[in-house]
Amino acid sequence: MKRLNLKSAAAAMAVMGSLAAAAPVAAQEQFIPLLVYRTGSFAPLGIPWADGKLDYLKLVNARDGGVNGVKLTYEECETAYATDRGVECYERLKGRGTGAAGFDTQSTGITFAVSDKAIVDKIPVETVGYGLSQSTDGSVFEWNFPLLGTYWTAADVMLQDIAKKEGGMDKLKGKKIALVYHDSPYGKEPIPLLQKRAAAHGFELLLYPVTAPGVEQKSTWLQVRQQRPAYVLLWSAGIMTPTAIREAQASGYPRDKMYAIWWAGSEGDVKDLGQVAKGYNTVTIHNSAAPSSKVHDDLKKFVYDKGQGSDSTAKNTLGTIAHTRGMIISMLQVEAIRTAQEKYGKGKALTPEQVRWGFENLNLTQERLNELGFGDIMRPVKTSCADHTGGDWARIAQWDGAKFEVKSDWYQADKSVVGPLVKEMAAKYAKEKNITPRNCAG
Repeated sequence: MKRLNLKSAAAAMAVMGSLAAAAPVAAQEQFIPLLVYRTGSFAPLGIPWADGKLDYLKLVNARDGGVNGVKLTYEECETAYATDRGVECYERLKGRGTGAAGFDTQSTGITFAVSDKAIVDKIPVETVGYGLSQSTDGSVFEWNFPLLGTYWTAADVMLQDIAKKEGGMDKLKGKKIALVYHDSPYGKEPIPLLQKRAAAHGFELLLYPVTAPGVEQKSTWLQVRQQRPAYVLLWSAGIMTPTAIREAQASGYPRDKMYAIWWAGSEGDVKDLGQVAKGYNTVTIHNSAAPSSKVHDDLKKFVYDKGQGSDSTAKNTLGTIAHTRGMIISMLQVEAIRTAQEKYGKGKALTPEQVRWGFENLNLTQERLNELGFGDIMRPVKTSCADHTGGDWARIAQWDGAKFEVKSDWYQADKSVVGPLVKEMAAKYAKEKNITPRNCAG
């Protein structure tokens, strides 16, 4: 009887073992939080931007099966560009799965608010083209990644293009250059760089803050008309942008003397204005004004043609500047995960701290960008401990009344100007926050 029981037990164990061997291994999943603002005064920019981020993650899952077999999961959280709501989203989503793979806050104010938290939570903060400009310095900002360029990049490139038109930086002496800006951390970011340039080259910087949401600007443009600056730099977003262009027209200010930050330079800002905005200039992030590339073809083939595109994207925002920038943001997030897998193991979900290493060791060569379908949109990106931007290329595009056309060759921020400012402001931040900078020389 005892032998019979032992045999029965052995048989049962064999059956259970075979069942266990046959059972599929649960697929690994990597969670990516998506902070968005599809509502509020910034929604005209936020909607296509959010769609681009979401669509690229869908593409990676549909075309590639995820990242080395790891499926990407995601959840949107609406901030309406409000800092308090952004912090709530961060707190709610940071612990999902193995931990949030990184936050693209989509707001300079939210970036300021969560940067201190990220140090404690050990979660990377990805700010492509925005955020804290001094966070380029990775020795101080271990968890912040202002990839592809900052607001100091944008301001410096604008001035370089203006100087080129005028015949050199020395020709700016005695001129007036105005900054019309959203009165928020976002709008104030370029001011330190512009002040440095003004002191060095002898132009007068006029500062005109505009109270959010920016629908009332008559007094601002009355001052512009009175002061007659040679150029106006516009740091706006959402409904503030078309309002500014209309007021410029009403005050007789030429649109070809206006230079917009990239968040004020997409089709949604000017398409309804048509000829009113003709001549309006904008700086781009890398070449995000490129109308199409292989990644757009892939998105149509693997996502849209299968009816899985974002609802609002179906209304022809594919290929627009804001949508493309959204895809760039998600692509950099995905490539950080892929890079980190090379170190920590393919085929498994990674912790936020491991993904941070991926952000800091990105090496997107031209060959790799071509493979990803971004070869016509971006130039190579290489980050390091010391450099959390990885390449701040930009171009100038101009609205011709119907579409944006790239009008300049490639620019980069002048490192002899921006570099010392980054070090100065990063050191100040480190002192205020009691941060001991890392040694990036080793």
